Amino acid sequence: MTRDGVPATEVVLSFEDNRLASLVFGQYDQNLAHLERRLGVVISPNGNHVTVKGPRETAEQAGRVLKTLYTRAKAGAPLNLGEVDGAIEESNVQRSLFPAENTGKASFEAIVTRKRGPVRARNAAQDAYLRQLKRHELVLAEGPAGTGKTWLAVGHAVSLIEQGVVERMVLSRPAVEAGERLGFLPGDMREKVDPYLRPIYDALNDFMEARHVERALQTGMIEIAPLAFMRGRTLTNAVVLLDEAQNATSVQMKMFLTRLGEGSRMIITGDPSQIDLPPGQRSGLVEAVKLLSGVEGVGHAHFEEGDVVRHDLVRRIVMAYEDASRRERDEREERARSVIAEAPHEDHGEGLRRTLSRERPR
Repeated sequence: MTRDGVPATEVVLSFEDNRLASLVFGQYDQNLAHLERRLGVVISPNGNHVTVKGPRETAEQAGRVLKTLYTRAKAGAPLNLGEVDGAIEESNVQRSLFPAENTGKASFEAIVTRKRGPVRARNAAQDAYLRQLKRHELVLAEGPAGTGKTWLAVGHAVSLIEQGVVERMVLSRPAVEAGERLGFLPGDMREKVDPYLRPIYDALNDFMEARHVERALQTGMIEIAPLAFMRGRTLTNAVVLLDEAQNATSVQMKMFLTRLGEGSRMIITGDPSQIDLPPGQRSGLVEAVKLLSGVEGVGHAHFEEGDVVRHDLVRRIVMAYEDASRRERDEREERARSVIAEAPHEDHGEGLRRTLSRERPR
């Protein structure tokens, strides 16, 4: 029996290759310890054998996760705590969508590059995002920091170039400081924009060899194009990525969207909760999501706080900020309702007209 009084089940697994089994277990069995914390089971490794104890459903799920990790280790994929989380989320989807005989099959989408090999989605939101990227020519992705929007977009762009689907990659981002003034930046156009595009460079180096990135930048296969300089261009046979799109104005967003040419793909990512535009200016990303929601050929991916994969602490930080914003919004609505309730009694229609026109009752 478990601590909660649920009948316990013991699942025993044996792996053929001791070396691969050690990769699955992780350094100092950290992958097993992480799996224990996530699923509430007890895992005991012994050589190439492992015993899982816990409630029947979670013990069997842990067994499926370990088999999935072993299959990926056999294929040469690196195994870390993020991959363990991804395998757990994948097993949750499999359990809810597929019969028992199909639970060992992969269900999440993956992108493949020469440097990293297959990179699989780590949760259902990322899986839906990759499906949108593969299905649509224009994809709008919005959500909090750490959900993998930009990283997966860059990986998808690199895979399109390596497959020969497009000929070049165009990277753009609004030059808006996050609450501080950087002043004059020396150098040519690329050197001026580099500080704003550093997250994209980091992602490029994750999916491509550093020498290939530098050569592609020199030959123009990868182009850095500030958003302000995109007017008048038609981008053909290219994959175009606009990052931090929440800081693009409505005019800039319309201009950017109309740059799409024949044989091109466009990916727009941003976080509506981190808008750094001056007061009174509308975010082009927020407006585009509303206007293009029903347009054929346009994909939309939405991430929530629980989809953060960067670090578990990052997810908790994002959720704390979102909870605080939600409380402030509820308090404002409550104050507005109390002001209306305390107003002198009058004709409902007249009172509504005065409230809407923001007139003080006489």
